[in-house]
Amino acid sequence: MGLIVQKYGGSSVRDAERVMNVANRIVEAYDAGNNVVVAVSAQGDTTDDLIEKAKEINPNASKREMDMLLATGEQISISLLAMAIEKIGRPVISLTGWQAGFKTDSNYSNARISRVDTERLKSELDKRKIVIVAGFQGLNKYDDITTLGRGGSDTSAVALAATLGADICEIYTDVDGVYTADPRFVKSAKKLDDISYDEMLELASLGANVLHNRSVEMAKKYHVKLAVKSSLNKNEGTFVKGVNKVEKMLVRGVTRDNDVARISLCNVEDIPGKAFTVFALISKEDIGVDLILQSIGNNGRKDISFTVKESDLERVLEIIEEHKETIGAAEVKYTKDVSKVSIVGAGMVNNAGVATKMFEALYNAHINISMIATSEIKISVLVARKEAERAVNAIHDKFLLD
Repeated sequence: MGLIVQKYGGSSVRDAERVMNVANRIVEAYDAGNNVVVAVSAQGDTTDDLIEKAKEINPNASKREMDMLLATGEQISISLLAMAIEKIGRPVISLTGWQAGFKTDSNYSNARISRVDTERLKSELDKRKIVIVAGFQGLNKYDDITTLGRGGSDTSAVALAATLGADICEIYTDVDGVYTADPRFVKSAKKLDDISYDEMLELASLGANVLHNRSVEMAKKYHVKLAVKSSLNKNEGTFVKGVNKVEKMLVRGVTRDNDVARISLCNVEDIPGKAFTVFALISKEDIGVDLILQSIGNNGRKDISFTVKESDLERVLEIIEEHKETIGAAEVKYTKDVSKVSIVGAGMVNNAGVATKMFEALYNAHINISMIATSEIKISVLVARKEAERAVNAIHDKFLLD
């Protein structure tokens, strides 16, 4: 008898018809002789609707109270799904995150899982029940409800698979796997049969919205085999696992990330420790910095440009203003009209000329690059946002259709 953990996103359970569809899929796995644990997201736009309700009352509500509110979305999903499985006639129980044993830190709205106490889960599985768990949520040391942040239900599912020793963790979405690019605007995108943890982690971090990066990190750490499948059809999905030796594609995917803003600190002193001063002030606020470009310097002055999430832009500008004497920039420039376009592939590390090929594709498409960052398995460039989709198509055609 195997153990399968499944996760269903909000679009997979958005209405009664889709809830029954998911219930039938779960029962199919159960009737095949498996123990089944399921993590579920809030239905459709429920989370967005709850956020809007909160804004009507208090636009500056505390993160603790927002967690209390947002956790209710998943409770609706799990109870409705359990009712659907009851209707089919199989033994089932729904559990909130805390009933399922999820313990987290106290970083409200973006909590991290510290452990999962599996006693209740194992007890219900021993009774041969299907266990439906609310994703995205847990309990901290103060017995307060916490939520895990964007994509948290993916992380919940992988944590369940890791702690219970599941044979596989199946992530069901409204797409039938991981593609070489977003098929919504790259018509030639191809579905991958499999992909390595490292490649998937880079794709997830660079804007591919199929899996959340924290869930991939955890899957890699605990060797959880992932499968990304569609809840709307029976097509074979994409397997995320260890190093891929079957398909040696040079580039596995091209992504676009629009949640980017660029900031330039112009004419700051060209002295040791200036970059440290700037980025220490930003990191103190737990804000991540991505691409960084520093000029060589001239007449004792230099420019420092960097990117942050667009949602963090206002706070970073406030920090720069609060510490303008320390930073000493003659001018601060910023723009939201940029996107990060990236290529990812483990095969890039041993192949010269990958960057040249990427730049050639952009040159041929008459697209200008403002910043560049590289690692062993990725190259990212910053381009004008209005050019981003065209850039992805040009690069995709160059690498994956040649």
